[in-house]
Amino acid sequence: MRFIVTGGAGFIGSNVIHALNERGIEDIIVVDNLEKPGKFSNLSKLKISDFFAKEDFLERFSSGYFGTVEAIFHEGACSDTMEHNGRYVMDNNFRYSKNILDTCVANKTRLLYASSAAVYGASGVFMPSPVNETPLNVYGYSKLLFDNVVRRCFLRKDHAQIAGFRYFNVYGPGEDHKGRMASVAWHHMNQLREAGHVRLFGAYDNYEAGQQSRDFVYVDDVVRVNMWFLDHPGVSGVFNLGTGRAEPFNAVAHSAVNSWRAGLGLAALSLKEQIAAGLVRYIDFPDNLKGKYQSFTQADISALRQAGYDSEFQTVAEGVVKYAQFRNASQ
Repeated sequence: MRFIVTGGAGFIGSNVIHALNERGIEDIIVVDNLEKPGKFSNLSKLKISDFFAKEDFLERFSSGYFGTVEAIFHEGACSDTMEHNGRYVMDNNFRYSKNILDTCVANKTRLLYASSAAVYGASGVFMPSPVNETPLNVYGYSKLLFDNVVRRCFLRKDHAQIAGFRYFNVYGPGEDHKGRMASVAWHHMNQLREAGHVRLFGAYDNYEAGQQSRDFVYVDDVVRVNMWFLDHPGVSGVFNLGTGRAEPFNAVAHSAVNSWRAGLGLAALSLKEQIAAGLVRYIDFPDNLKGKYQSFTQADISALRQAGYDSEFQTVAEGVVKYAQFRNASQ
């Protein structure tokens, strides 16, 4: 069986390829842009059959150049939520995705793709429904527009499986190239190594310092969901992919600090003790993020459960420890 993974050198895409390799699948065509230094390293230990720059892929795919493709994992996108060039974002996140979708529908190729919790924006209800979808930036809008095109496809019933995943705050191995857009866990681990403390936003939006909360989901769980859908080709839809829990940024900091201390042979501390010791510090909330920031997210995963996915998701405490152990072993 042949698979295509767009964004295959990226964070989630490379983890998807790793999972396919673990199943003995190596006929994998990767589509990506390797202009960013170091991004290739995510592919260095993976087994793939071919690689194409994203600019060279679409025409070949639509012409049937790749032959029979079992499924496409479409993870490629501009993932910078602060990108202000709307044309660039729409070309990468909407138009490119729409072209892939059109070919998948025409050829009855399965499509599993990355959407985003950014579609909900300022909404306090995180359930896939138009009434809850109010993106705060063009990134979120680009993802929502494509989701809506997919929704119209479902009415036609002339397609193979199409499953979209609204990723919440994903963290874990493979995100080193993302820089400022990497997860808060990644930033905390780097801050600890470089400065010996972590930094969080102070009070904002009626939340006390560090208490803004997100649905943090470990990348292993994200990949596990993707593999479940691969094994269940009859299930289509647009689904939230998070843990169903909102945990504060303080919880990420607390776990990151104690994981770092464990690596140094030091005892764990309570959050209060970490703050008193200067290990967790707060900074003023940036003016440029005010009005554009989701202070709270919590995935409603009822649709995912109703589809049949019943595995549990790791907590921040579990996931951050695992992530820290991975980074320590690889450095």
